[in-house]
Amino acid sequence: MAQQAIARSRRALSLVRSGFNRYSRDFVRPADAHHHDAELRAEALRQGWRSACTDHSAVHAAWLGHCSVLLRLAGRTILTDPVLSRRIGVRVGPVTIGPPRLAPPPVRPRDLPPIDLILLSHAHFDHLDRPTLKALRDERTTVVTPRRVSRLVPRGFGGVLEVDWDKGAEFGPLHLGAMRPRHWGARAAWDRHRRFNAYLIEQTGGQRRRVLFAGDTALTDRFDNLGLVDLAIFGIGAYDPWIEAHANPEQVWRMFSSLPGRYLLPVHHSTFRLSDEPVDQPMQRLLAAAGTDHSCVLPAEPGRVLRID
Repeated sequence: MAQQAIARSRRALSLVRSGFNRYSRDFVRPADAHHHDAELRAEALRQGWRSACTDHSAVHAAWLGHCSVLLRLAGRTILTDPVLSRRIGVRVGPVTIGPPRLAPPPVRPRDLPPIDLILLSHAHFDHLDRPTLKALRDERTTVVTPRRVSRLVPRGFGGVLEVDWDKGAEFGPLHLGAMRPRHWGARAAWDRHRRFNAYLIEQTGGQRRRVLFAGDTALTDRFDNLGLVDLAIFGIGAYDPWIEAHANPEQVWRMFSSLPGRYLLPVHHSTFRLSDEPVDQPMQRLLAAAGTDHSCVLPAEPGRVLRID
């Protein structure tokens, strides 16, 4: 019992130390200006997306940094956890207190195509970014959230729908199923009642395609034997010392293999400094874990449109 108490105390201390390391001057200094090649990236995305919208024979995806992924499936455009701000955190008047992006966002909200469906996995500031959502408001867009999260979504969307664990919803040719990952959903210390979702997106008509957006999760068997998934989107970073909330790359590869999955798009890395591991370590460890199957790991280049056939 004494050894367990000591282990818990050491772990709590490491978590506190990690938090203080990140609450440095980076949290209050001005964020970097938008990069000079932003227009080139935006134009490349627009061109790639025009091709995606006329190609109905494949899934298309573009990683926009952190957990923001633009998807094209069954004639619908889907955006996961949109965060395109240069800084995330608590707003105090005009100031945001929180970590800045390590590199400018690849595009701005106005550069994105019309969005049919926005999926929010949970209420953490690095997943539910109200400034980005305000910039994306459109009557044509439906926002899907976990239970008890919809009130955080700014007004101005066509609809906001809460989908609870093991429930589903239909959006034209798409079926959306919500699952419980291994994580937590509070936006602040006092609202732990908020839930947190992973989503399985399935094309119900014509060719059967399936995309898993796992959100944030530690190692879990919840996705085991889910069936063949064309594209699995898993977070691979922020595991040191937060391994009880975020899987490490080896654990992600294990969950991906247990689906089974055809292609893995790694996210939740190289965008914000949220933990203690080196920035480039998650991708290095993931490719090492994949070994000879490394071609299943899609290139993590922000803004590049990928065709998953």
